[in-house]
Amino acid sequence: MKIKTWLLVSYFVVMVLPVMAGYLLFLFIQGYHDELKIQEHIETVKEITTLKALLADPELYEFNSDWGKIKHNIDENQAVTLLNKDGMVMYASHSSVTSAFRKYGKEQLYEGLYDLEQGYRSYTYRQPVFLKDELIGFFEIQIPREQWVEGVTNRALLVGVGLFIVFIVIYTLVVLFVNKKIVRPLQMLINDMKRFADGELIHERKTKKDEVGELTAHFYVMSRQINKARKIAKQEQQAKEYLVASVSHDLKTPLTSIKAYAESLVFEKNIHVKEQKEYLRIIMEKTDFLKAMLDDLLTYTMLRSSEKQLELALVDGEEFFDMLTSDFETLCKQKGVDLHVSLQVKGKYEVDPNQMIRVMDNLVSNAISHTPTNGNIWLGVVSGDLPDWTYSFVRQNVDWKGQEEKAAFIFIQNEGKGIDEAVLPYVFEPFYQHNPARSKQEFQRNGLGLSIAKQVIEEHGGWIHIFSQKNVGTCVVCMLPQTLER
Repeated sequence: MKIKTWLLVSYFVVMVLPVMAGYLLFLFIQGYHDELKIQEHIETVKEITTLKALLADPELYEFNSDWGKIKHNIDENQAVTLLNKDGMVMYASHSSVTSAFRKYGKEQLYEGLYDLEQGYRSYTYRQPVFLKDELIGFFEIQIPREQWVEGVTNRALLVGVGLFIVFIVIYTLVVLFVNKKIVRPLQMLINDMKRFADGELIHERKTKKDEVGELTAHFYVMSRQINKARKIAKQEQQAKEYLVASVSHDLKTPLTSIKAYAESLVFEKNIHVKEQKEYLRIIMEKTDFLKAMLDDLLTYTMLRSSEKQLELALVDGEEFFDMLTSDFETLCKQKGVDLHVSLQVKGKYEVDPNQMIRVMDNLVSNAISHTPTNGNIWLGVVSGDLPDWTYSFVRQNVDWKGQEEKAAFIFIQNEGKGIDEAVLPYVFEPFYQHNPARSKQEFQRNGLGLSIAKQVIEEHGGWIHIFSQKNVGTCVVCMLPQTLER
């Protein structure tokens, strides 16, 4: 139940329940009052009937009459007053009733004769007395209602105590429900917020379908998002620190070599011309290495920036990928590697030509550097069946069902020592190179090539996977969706 609905129901119960309880108590007391009233009336009539026989004696209405028998025959709580026919008080059993010289007016004297009048504290009965049809006086009887008054007082106290108990019970129930429904969940939420603010782990609780529950659920969603953002920020910070350290290392090594050879050329005077040319060649190679590394670093940083977008152009697949896979024959011949190219692609594609050329250069350069002399490299771009020369472990693992005619698959496959299975999940990370002697390899790139390739391919809406088997070779597979598919 929603808190708003629950509070409205609570307010209604708090207002209505005491009224209902008071009404029920009133009905109970009223029933008791009616029953007691009937019983009291019957007893009073009996008492008055007894006294009427006594007070109807004409002798009692003579001056200086003996009224002692009246005192002996009435209770101390009963009050009897005798009056002559003119309304003058002749006798009063209680001094508080009136003095002996008080006189009733005619209207007061004759009003309510023979009627049993019910007052709050007493019953009053007045009746004339006749002697041979001649009016000689009146008597008035007052029967106190002490039991009634005491009962009313007790019942009023009972009503007050009952209403107080009902109020306490309702108040206690409301406090317990408010504490269970609002206070305790809010306090638990506040504690979770404090722990989260202090960086402590919070354990998510089952939430109810009310406002506090919805607030708690939103807080848990927010905390998960913040934790995820914190984790990503931490990873990015670690990546930046690692990037800075790696760049510093890769810059330091060639710069040290350039400085050493440059100092030799400047300060050593007896250097043979052949040695000078060799020093200059090494300086040029190191300079080219630095330029390539800075270009890759710039590309990597640009691709990670959310503001930089690819410059896409619509191209014909056969024409573009034919251009993309050409011009590698010379590099392979220099390394003594045989290159095999196959092209069976169709459809239109939106690509960033410059970035795709960079991807292909990086992947082919890696393949050449890890292929032994007289080894083989295969390049292929297909939109149908896999090339015949594809390794069996690639065929078993590549997922391309349903995409054969809707995408272009780029294969860069080479013979070689292969990559350890434990290393494969990390090869796309920046500056990750499983060869510890990378700095000694003359044409080794700086560890950003595969990471850049992955980012570029994914920015094009595709994917890239690498498959390898020890002492057999390695194959990199990229998928680019056709324009209609995208």
